[in-house]
Amino acid sequence: MNGAGNAFLLVDARGNPAPTRIAASRIREWARRWPFDQLLVLETSDRADVFMRIWNADGDEVGACGNGTRAAAWQMMVETGRHEMAIDTRAGVLLAGRKPGREVSVDMGVPRLDWRDIPLARPMDTISLDFRAEVDGVRIENPGAVNMGNPHAVFFVRDLEALPVAALGREVEFDPVFPERVNAGFAQIHDPEHIRLRVWERGAGLTPACGTGACAALVAAHRRGLAGRSARISADGGELFVEWRESDGHVILTGPVEDEGEIELEPWH
Repeated sequence: MNGAGNAFLLVDARGNPAPTRIAASRIREWARRWPFDQLLVLETSDRADVFMRIWNADGDEVGACGNGTRAAAWQMMVETGRHEMAIDTRAGVLLAGRKPGREVSVDMGVPRLDWRDIPLARPMDTISLDFRAEVDGVRIENPGAVNMGNPHAVFFVRDLEALPVAALGREVEFDPVFPERVNAGFAQIHDPEHIRLRVWERGAGLTPACGTGACAALVAAHRRGLAGRSARISADGGELFVEWRESDGHVILTGPVEDEGEIELEPWH
């Protein structure tokens, strides 16, 4: 499946319990054979409709995936005929709802904004980090930092298309200031309601779209005074819409979902 181009291998293991750990080498092999950004495994849950375990394409398990949550919710809505789903993740229970057409919204909860929550290696103001990176003479600096169930550093740039995003993203991901590595977002503000975004995801590389990255970009832009509380996010793979609700501080992610077909996996036990 994919959400705005963000590709997933979705495995339903509710009737055939999956291991809590899958060898990173096996996940990397699957990602080479069927290119995906994240592996999503659905398991039974005692507090939601389903529990979703998430691995990046490099085999690292992560806590949240906004577009993946929307994809899993869509699959279950088609299966059950329901219009709402509760998806349990390591980041908590996320509530998803069906929208007109093939769009799904998910409540990603309240962004975590303290430097310890990102986490960072030392105390910093997360509105504008005292951080810079440089590749081949191209310098970026002072990103906003947001944790949306996983850590993001969002750089605001003037000309996104001219930026060597992959090289810079790789440099930022592994910088020691981010002890758990980081997703690097590069955002160009077209106007307060429209943001162009490209994201280098830790463990996956440059992706066509990133749901938590879109949420982080809107939150970071609003905190910097560059955007309102809602905006259209234009990613390489499609359009997402993000709202940071004033009433409760929750971030709502909305966008399209597509099925790409089915494959057969060899037994993984």
